[in-house]
Formats: sequence, C-alpha cells, structure tokens
Amino acid sequence: MLKITEKIHYQHNGKWQPLQELRKLVGDVASTKTGIIGSVIAQIREEKTSQEFTDVRIVFVLDRKSKNWLALLSTDLELSEEEVVRIYGKRWDIDVFFKVCKSYLALAKEYQGRNYDAQVAATSIVLLRYAMLAVESRNSQDDRTIGELFYYYSDEIEDIKLSQALIMLINTLRHVLYNFPVLSEEMANMIMDTFLNTIPRSFKERLLFAA
Repeated sequence: MLKITEKIHYQHNGKWQPLQELRKLVGDVASTKTGIIGSVIAQIREEKTSQEFTDVRIVFVLDRKSKNWLALLSTDLELSEEEVVRIYGKRWDIDVFFKVCKSYLALAKEYQGRNYDAQVAATSIVLLRYAMLAVESRNSQDDRTIGELFYYYSDEIEDIKLSQALIMLINTLRHVLYNFPVLSEEMANMIMDTFLNTIPRSFKERLLFAA
C-alpha cells in the first residue's frame, strides 16, 4: 500500500506527479462489487539517484470503512486490478496477525533473552493465545460455525441457474417484441430466430437442454 503524500512522486507520461494527481486520472466511479476505482501505469526509480526506472501498476480502490481511497502498487503488470486487490487482501491478514501479536499479545516484549529454545517457547505461547482468540472470534461471529443450519440457510438464497436466467431473458425479449406495435408476429418470430442462431453454441445448448 502506498502512502498518500505530496513528497513522493511517480512518473506518468513523462511527468513526475504525486499520488493525488494520478488518482484524478481514473475518475470517481468505483465498482460496486470490488470497490476498484481504476489503475494507471507509472514508473518509479530503483534508487533515488538512479536513472533506471521500473514500470508499476497503481490500483486505486475505495476504502469501505472511511469512504476514502487507497492505492496499491504492483510491479507485476500482468496481474489484473482484481488480482492485485485479492493478493493484498491476503497480505493484509498477515499484517493484522503480526500487529495483534506485537501490540496486544506482547510478542518480543513479554520475554527477552538470548536462549534460542526460550525464544521459541515464548513465541509459541503467543501464537497459541492468538489461535485461541481466533477460534473464539470464529465461533461468535462466523455463521459457518452453526453447522448444518448454515447450509440450509444458504440453500434458501441460492442464485438461479444460468439456464434459468437465459430463459427469463429470452422470454422477456419475446414479450417486448410481441407488444411492439410496429412489428408483426411473423417479424418478431424472425428476429427471435435470428437472435437464437447468432448466440454462442454453449448458451444455445443450455437453452435447448432447459427447454
């Protein structure tokens, strides 16, 4: 994650700009599903005095807690915006783990010594504390811990199948065409037949199977 500051600049289109200026290039609309606003390709120096540059992708994503935005940097340009956010999400869990262990479970503070076995033992005790807290948190917050009842609950809100969704769309299109005052029934049927003949074979097979 990048720090939002005016002191650090990134090269974009031959111009060095702060992160706030790059943010303006991707617009203001974020994806309702992923929260991703957009991304830009920029360059950074490998060292302060170096003239060699590295291409990076900067992904701007909505911070759902504060309604502000965050910036994630990836040196792998082949990764999609969604993949960059997913990988960082996993890494964030690791950061939270170390934060909890150091700040709340006294890792590296409760015991200080030069004996290697004692250091391993002290660290193991801290990790056991974290595991116990994680289990308690899961049992009190995660619905999956209620067992079979969770799966019954999930089955009730199961999404409709692809074939059912396609049939609903086809029927809606057929209804709209039949109610159009300019088109005759024969013309509407011809449009439907042409549409069905041009859709991908996989969709057509699903429709025929469902029918």
